[in-house]
Amino acid sequence: MEKGIILIVDDEENIRDILFEVLSNEGYECERAEGGEEALSKLKRKPFQLVLSDILMPGMSGIDLLKEAKAADRDLSFIMVTAVHAAETAIEAMRLGADNYLIKPFNLDEVILSVDKALHRRRLIIENREYQFHLERKVEERTRELHEALKKIRASYRATLEALGSALDTRDIGTHAHSRRVTHYALLLGRTLGMNDQELETLERGVYLHDIGKIGIPDDILLRPGKLTKQEMEIMMTHAELGKRLLSKIDFLNEASEIVYSHQERYDGTGYPRGLKGEEIPFGARVFAIVDALDAMTSDRPYRRALPFEAARAEIIRASGVQFDPNIVRVFMSIPKEQWLKARERPLHYEEEREVA
Repeated sequence: MEKGIILIVDDEENIRDILFEVLSNEGYECERAEGGEEALSKLKRKPFQLVLSDILMPGMSGIDLLKEAKAADRDLSFIMVTAVHAAETAIEAMRLGADNYLIKPFNLDEVILSVDKALHRRRLIIENREYQFHLERKVEERTRELHEALKKIRASYRATLEALGSALDTRDIGTHAHSRRVTHYALLLGRTLGMNDQELETLERGVYLHDIGKIGIPDDILLRPGKLTKQEMEIMMTHAELGKRLLSKIDFLNEASEIVYSHQERYDGTGYPRGLKGEEIPFGARVFAIVDALDAMTSDRPYRRALPFEAARAEIIRASGVQFDPNIVRVFMSIPKEQWLKARERPLHYEEEREVA
């Protein structure tokens, strides 16, 4: 099976022949062209994946070829080769979409490596675009299913919240217990902060459904017990935005969707998906960050035992101003340990929870 189809463009026959032989021996299907016009003609007739082109040629230059070829095929990989090292030309080539810029006389191993990297990058870009397309379709499908479910239980917001939480729990076992605990914690901290009933209601919904976007994450990534690859982690990190998109389509959850969207942000601006910093982060998401950390540290994990409450509290103090809002941390510290432990064990009844003084 061919690794890819490459077009070699150079007005020097010996250069064309050397590159043709070397890349053919690497398993690539190669063709040659002695100028830009011939190259464009060949590009119209065959689905090349990469062009390896000289810059200074009679007639059409390599830069002009790059412009026209990329305009016709945005996914076409392009490597420029030249005997003249000019920074301005290199910058222009990269700005127009070239993958690399090689100087003659070139090292053949460097050419092979550059071609391999360019085609690997091209494959990743195409795969990511296809994934995004299918993800959009999946989100639309999930949203339609969600709206159908909501029509049947619209009379009860509490039932709706529990239904959404259960939908996620079927994919990620253990989520419901975590969501229940952080909801209790968030309402306890929110009341102490002086949030009003409407703010507490929004906080409650956003915290309980903070991971709802994981519905759109493929099972082989969501449920994997081991470490994820960089690309898989990038997909997992889309769950905050997916959750926002799901909930923002539901009127009574629209405000809560901002907490869902921002629940992975950090106070110092190093979080995701938007890298918000300080008070740019919605207040409810800053409250969530603290109680989520508290629950994570005081709950057993497959790889470690739960930390004692005092140790978890010390870690939250240590991360104040970095991961957490220091003003909210100070209020968190004012709440006695006994109240946190009582909140942890309370069953999930939303109306009753908000009425507790």
